[in-house]
Amino acid sequence: MTGLLIGIDIGTYETKGVLVDTTGAVRAEARAGHGISAPRPGWVEQDAEGVWWADLVRVAGELMEHVAPEDELIGLGCSAIGPCVLPVDADLNPLRPAILYGVDTRAAAEIAELEDRIGRDEVFRRSGNALTSQSAGPKMLWIERNEPDIAARTRWYLTSQSFLVAKLTGGVVIDHATAGYTHPFYDLTEQRYSGAGLDGTVPLEKLPDTAWSSEIAGTVSEAAAAETGLPAGVPVIVGTTDSPAEAVGSSVMAPGDLMLQLGSTGYLIRVVDRPVTSEVLWAAPWVLPGRYVLAAGTSTGGTATRWIADQLDLDRGDGDAALFGRLMELAETAPVGAGGVLHLPHFSGERTPFHDPDARAALVGMNLGTSRADVARAVCEGVGHSIALAFTALLAEHTGRPRAVAVGGGVRNGIITRTISDVTGYPLALAKTLGAAYGDAILAGIGVGAITEAEGASWPGFLDPVVPGHDDDAETVVLRHAHDRYQRTYRALKAAGEGADA
Repeated sequence: MTGLLIGIDIGTYETKGVLVDTTGAVRAEARAGHGISAPRPGWVEQDAEGVWWADLVRVAGELMEHVAPEDELIGLGCSAIGPCVLPVDADLNPLRPAILYGVDTRAAAEIAELEDRIGRDEVFRRSGNALTSQSAGPKMLWIERNEPDIAARTRWYLTSQSFLVAKLTGGVVIDHATAGYTHPFYDLTEQRYSGAGLDGTVPLEKLPDTAWSSEIAGTVSEAAAAETGLPAGVPVIVGTTDSPAEAVGSSVMAPGDLMLQLGSTGYLIRVVDRPVTSEVLWAAPWVLPGRYVLAAGTSTGGTATRWIADQLDLDRGDGDAALFGRLMELAETAPVGAGGVLHLPHFSGERTPFHDPDARAALVGMNLGTSRADVARAVCEGVGHSIALAFTALLAEHTGRPRAVAVGGGVRNGIITRTISDVTGYPLALAKTLGAAYGDAILAGIGVGAITEAEGASWPGFLDPVVPGHDDDAETVVLRHAHDRYQRTYRALKAAGEGADA
């Protein structure tokens, strides 16, 4: 009999699942695509039942087709985009579409209200974070203030994976790593909720209980088994959001490890052994007890490369791999530095280090000789510049030189990884794992006692690393000069926009 583990991750645009044995070998994979909704400027939403749960049902069913009669499914882990805000009633019925993570910027007024209530210094002392669009607390308050009928019917404010776990097991629980983003309602040092001074905002009884990601939340219920094809009684771990799960799936688990997630957005996690706070980064507990993280993120990553591929009419209907392959072929015919064309990929504002929801994308430096290849390369380099800037902010807030691992679809874009490495002077290990779903399987294996943490960390494999150029290398000099232009251009456009508003 072979013990098997399932990991399922709900991403921004795609759901992925893996069936893994207890040596880390992948028995099967499954995928399902989906989209997001942007009903108003600054609003980004997703349907919890129609996307999250429907995808889990589909992917779980496909994976179970590869479980032989002599096999035993011993554990399941879920992750999903986050931190999201989903109000549900007592029967776990969603009451509105989920409000997504930092790309949704609707709660500016609620951020101001919460800061006025207890002061910015107290927000930072309590949560280890300033309030930004990445904070779930203001979005919960947005519902309380703007949708009172929904708020009155809300029994729980869940996030993506806590909704899925509740649907699977009936247990309502959230991991500490995600609960840490409900600022200012979570005390980072105490690792518990706190509503001191916030009466009349978000009732704490609407927040789920907390636990560590690898702990068992419950078992697959009979009702969930009938819907998904999963066996009833299989242990389900608490899980986490997609970025921590992807970190685990890339061997980023211990203090001294750092992940650069190159996906639809950029997200960076540095594991540390004590709480470290910064006004430009996010601090939270880690998925395993006794560890913490500093995190950074960009608002756009792979979505920018998809945008330019669409504008350049590169889609032939033969899949994303072929599409992005054509984009790379085109972009690599342009010189490093894209002939002076510079791209700011701020299509949905920008997170680290600017935390500016009003930032907008730009292409600057074009002339009549600018080619399609120049523009394609400029967009790829611009994504690299945005992530390199967030990476630099992350490195500046803690001593030591961490091991940097790049993960996600962006590792196949050599222009992005080269830009990050040359600008920062940092070598990048390139993980070739199956991403967050693989990390979910590792956490499930740890949770049910089938593997140790050290064994899980040994599962992922790697591609050849990216090594930065020397300081006097001509192409490295070009990229570093462009990086300086990137920052100066943002500031100039910000100033010009403020002047226009005046």
